[in-house]
Amino acid sequence: MTENNRIVLAYSGGLDTSVSIPYLKERTGKDVVAVSLDVGQGGERLQTIRQRALDCGAVESVVVDARDEFARDYCMLALKANAMYEGVYPLVSAISRPLITKHLVQAAHQYGADTIAHGCTGKGNDQVRFEVSIMSIDPSLKAISPIRDLGLMRDVEIAYAKEHRLPIEQTEESPYSIDQNVWGRAIETGYLEDPWNGPTKDVYSYTDDPAFPPVEDEVTIDFEQGIPVRIDGRAVTPLEAIEEMNRRAGAQGIGRVDLIEDRLVGIKSRELYEAPGAVALITAHQELENCCLEREQHRIKRDIDKRWGELVYDAQWYSPAVRSLNAFIEETQRYVSGRIRMVMHGGRAVVTGRHSDSSLYDYSLATYESGDSFDQNASNGFIAIYGLADKVAAARDMRFGNGIAQDGQEQ
Repeated sequence: MTENNRIVLAYSGGLDTSVSIPYLKERTGKDVVAVSLDVGQGGERLQTIRQRALDCGAVESVVVDARDEFARDYCMLALKANAMYEGVYPLVSAISRPLITKHLVQAAHQYGADTIAHGCTGKGNDQVRFEVSIMSIDPSLKAISPIRDLGLMRDVEIAYAKEHRLPIEQTEESPYSIDQNVWGRAIETGYLEDPWNGPTKDVYSYTDDPAFPPVEDEVTIDFEQGIPVRIDGRAVTPLEAIEEMNRRAGAQGIGRVDLIEDRLVGIKSRELYEAPGAVALITAHQELENCCLEREQHRIKRDIDKRWGELVYDAQWYSPAVRSLNAFIEETQRYVSGRIRMVMHGGRAVVTGRHSDSSLYDYSLATYESGDSFDQNASNGFIAIYGLADKVAAARDMRFGNGIAQDGQEQ
């Protein structure tokens, strides 16, 4: 093998990346190493995809079952951060790209490649996520996209596949572009590009119609330091927790999102998402944080959570900023342990019970019944000191005729 005479390709097994294997070889003269990851997207078996890559001309084909790694090291970080881009989107695609890139870079080092190829277009966020992640892990590696850089269009790809007798079966093309993994499912393009058009039933796969739900489903989730460890008393791994909540929350139609989204590349895009497990788990986790985080820490964390989601959406997973935020978020989870009871029904997940040995909720302080330990007389001095600055400022305003009138308007 000649050093740096190989390209590592992020290989999905579909038309785009299958055609890319011989096309890259012809255009660059370099052999192609195909790398495929299972992050819970379903579909074909990894070994089937591996063999297809070899049949299309790859010199090596690496397949990785990364479901547990994805759930443990990526989805759980998003859960601890309550990550919801623009308040509603649980970063389904954004958190999988750094993991895929990590394995692409590892393969490049292992097989002596100096270039990594991916199948993204020039219009989306993922091209940025892949390439910024690559340069963040190893700045010496180059990145290319055959679809974007070499002008591969679908009709050209189909003709090329027929001419070269590639083992690709052409089926009726879906009108939608779909990306999915264990954390959720993203749907765009086609009929949905007109934002006036409502989603049709065929769009959804992870969730049932919330208008016709089964009987309500009550679930208890135990967390240890921000991680779900038991569901209804049964021990679960992070992957098992997500999969079970996908199934149960999905049956209730929870986690559907229809969003006009601000893309990183500067355009607005109509996006649909299904993330039943993610939404249900984040709902439970947020409520446990309400019990266990100190007030000022909690206020800061809500701001940090929002910023974390924006940075990760914007391809900054490996950035110094996100590393620093991760350290803060991890510290906040020290006491986020306990049990949440939640009722799921008709598209909603509603917390109905909370219990934590590390909760800051003190019944004797909160109760209005006998046994109240809160010293209400202390409030007089607290209010006097707390309102002192406002009192002094108001007195000044009145001296200059700028006080607040009785109707609440400035004089």
